[in-house]
Amino acid sequence: MTATMTDTPPPAAPKADTATRSGRSLGQILMIVAGALLLVAAVRVISGSDQLTSEGQVSAALSLAVPIGLAGLWSERSGVVNIGLEGMMILGTFGAGWIGWQSSPWLGLLCGVGFGVLGGLLHAVATVTFGVDHIVSGVAINLLALGTTQYLAKLFFVDGKAEEAGGNPKQSPPVDSLPTFDVPGLSSGLHSIENHHWFLISDIAGILGGLFTDLSIVTVLAVVLFVGSWWLLWRTAFGLRLRSCGENPIAAESLGVNVYKYKYMAVAVSGGLAGLGGAFLALVTSHTYLEGQTGGRGYIGLAAMIFGNWRPGGLAMGAGLFGYSDALQLRNGGETVHALLLLLFVLLLAMAGWKLYKKAHWQGGISLMVAAGVLVWYLVTDEVPSDFVGATPYVVTLLVLSLSAQRLRMPKADGMRYRKGQGK
Repeated sequence: MTATMTDTPPPAAPKADTATRSGRSLGQILMIVAGALLLVAAVRVISGSDQLTSEGQVSAALSLAVPIGLAGLWSERSGVVNIGLEGMMILGTFGAGWIGWQSSPWLGLLCGVGFGVLGGLLHAVATVTFGVDHIVSGVAINLLALGTTQYLAKLFFVDGKAEEAGGNPKQSPPVDSLPTFDVPGLSSGLHSIENHHWFLISDIAGILGGLFTDLSIVTVLAVVLFVGSWWLLWRTAFGLRLRSCGENPIAAESLGVNVYKYKYMAVAVSGGLAGLGGAFLALVTSHTYLEGQTGGRGYIGLAAMIFGNWRPGGLAMGAGLFGYSDALQLRNGGETVHALLLLLFVLLLAMAGWKLYKKAHWQGGISLMVAAGVLVWYLVTDEVPSDFVGATPYVVTLLVLSLSAQRLRMPKADGMRYRKGQGK
């Protein structure tokens, strides 16, 4: 009996369950993009709203998406919830406007990033070193940044050369523009195709034209940082160690990872990226620091990251969606936003069909009723009331988050208090 038990091989280790991975293949992503293009092109033709895929619309959407991209990803992947993104972005707008008008916009850009890093380090000291609740620390930074910049604006912008140059307690003097450029030949050719208003072909031309026309240097920098962040976090040993701090810091420390160091670096980078977003608003969007110009984009960036499932690709999609809807209401008003009702009707109808197919009759029925209400709204009106137009990007963000909530997976140790030495 003993010999039999000894000779019996140990049970094989269970295979890793790869079905739960949230990533999609390249083919699936291309199919989703193609389906979205076809749907938007059809809505453009039916509604007659050519601005939906125009070059100017896409260019504005890209500019509005830059300030909310990537800022929270580094911090959250290291296990630190960064509600303070809004405050770090506010610091970035002030730093860029303050230094930018006195010297050059390039120094203003660096100062905006530096001010954001300072906000990130303050958040790291509170949460990592002293173990303060991450939400409490983030809210405190938002309030502190708002109050500090208001005080400094009254101190530096209301007298002397600043006042003569157009400064006041709520804004800095104008800042010189950072350079922009077009792709020679390609921009004009795409614009010509767009003006024909062909189905799908002109839509693709308008989208590509917006990506290659009137590009800011900061936009290109943001794209480089996006790709660099993806490579560092998912393709290097450094990124593996940093992400391990957000998944299981105790195990990471037991393997020799300095968890505090990685968390500090991640939150500082997160603050710097938020400061870059704020500097973009001050130097590219408005060419001046304005009190309240962030408009809650730090919170929207956090929502975009959640929608993106804490991954760079999904975050870029979330930021692009918010930027698109924000540009739509800023540039075109109620008539073009009205076309989104038809798009929303189609999406709700598709979701209702999917829920009914999955035997979720209650949810499918609610989706059908809401879709019918949206269709009636579209048919009996010509434009969305101005009171609702300004809320378009926030409503779109809430709808997308509610629809994607079931597939989300945050880092396991995100927001958890960690004390040095737990892994020993």
